[in-house]
Amino acid sequence: MLLNTRQRQELVNYLLASKGQQSNPADSPCDIPETYRVQAAIEEPFTEIRMGDLYFCQEQRLVCMGGQVIELTAKEFDILALLITHPKRVFTYELIMELVWNEDHSYYSRKAVNNHVSNLRKKLKIAPDSPDYIKSVVGVGYKFEVP
Repeated sequence: MLLNTRQRQELVNYLLASKGQQSNPADSPCDIPETYRVQAAIEEPFTEIRMGDLYFCQEQRLVCMGGQVIELTAKEFDILALLITHPKRVFTYELIMELVWNEDHSYYSRKAVNNHVSNLRKKLKIAPDSPDYIKSVVGVGYKFEVP
């Protein structure tokens, strides 16, 4: 185990409290239908991240690649949100399960995380030359990295 119980809980608390990058939703690089652009009544800026052709908005649970909306399952989106808001940080399988499934990792196998990440990669790979943003760290977990 890389982290003891106290360190893991501190990391979980930190990650759940962090907000990521914020910007103006009107600057979106993809043609998002107006129905997707409804900002919350609290009038806070959206957490948006743009990297090349990839556009991510956490509050709208919206991902676009090359100008087209990518439909993700709830778990796929949550995994992407975790990785993209903390680029280059390696997340273990166990930590991903704890943060995304909000349950003890002993109930699930690494295969559950592998399957969701595999599906997520396929959906983000809209063209053969599209970059691979999610990198495997063999035997440990995954990280988000801009190629």
